[in-house]
Amino acid sequence: MVGKAFGNFFKKIFFNIFGQKKELKLGFYGPPNAGKTSLANRICKDFTDKEIGKTSKIPHETRTIQFKEKVEISYKGRKMTFKIIDTPGIATKIDYEDFLKFKLKKKEAKTRAKEATQGVIESIKWLDDMDVVVIVLDAIQNPYNQVNITIIGNLVARKIPVLIVANKIDLKRANLKKVEAAFPEYDVVGISAKYGKNIEEFYESIFKLAKKV
Repeated sequence: MVGKAFGNFFKKIFFNIFGQKKELKLGFYGPPNAGKTSLANRICKDFTDKEIGKTSKIPHETRTIQFKEKVEISYKGRKMTFKIIDTPGIATKIDYEDFLKFKLKKKEAKTRAKEATQGVIESIKWLDDMDVVVIVLDAIQNPYNQVNITIIGNLVARKIPVLIVANKIDLKRANLKKVEAAFPEYDVVGISAKYGKNIEEFYESIFKLAKKV
C-alpha cells in the first residue's frame, strides 16, 4: 500500500516536472446523430489522413467504441498527441421500431437496437478512462433533455474537463445561443463538422482544456 502511494506521488511529481502525459485520451460523447463521428473523422483526416469510422443518417451507426491512437494535433506552432475515442450515441431509450422508419428489416432493426443498447453501457464504462471529453450536441435540437443531463452528471462526478460542441451551425435552425444558455458553466464552441466551419476555434479550445489535465 505504501509502495503504491509512493509510486503515485512520484508519478505526479514526474508529470509536474516534465509536463503532461505523452498521449491524452480525448473522448467524444453525446446523443445519436449529433455528429460525434463526423467531428472525430475530420480531426483524424486533418492529422492522419485517415477517418475513424463511417457515418449514416440512421441513428446509432456507431455501436461500439472506436479509436485512433497517436493523433498529433498541431495548432499555431503547438503540438499535442491524443488518443481519439469515438463512442456510441447515448440514449435513455432505444426501440427497434424507430429503425423501421429507415426501411431496415425487422430482424436488422432488432439487432441494431440490441447493439446500440450495449453501446450506451460501453460508453459510460469508458468514461473512467478519459482525460478530456468533448460533448457533441446537435445545434438544431433542444439541449435541455435527459440524455445531456445524464452525460454532464457523469462527467461532473468524475471531474473530467469538458468542452461542449454545438454542431451543425451551418443549418438555418441551428441555435448556438440556446446551447450556451443551457450550459453556462462550460465553454461552448459552435462548429460545422461537415464543412469544417470554426474548426480552428475548436482546436484552440481543446488545447486550452488539455492544460487542465
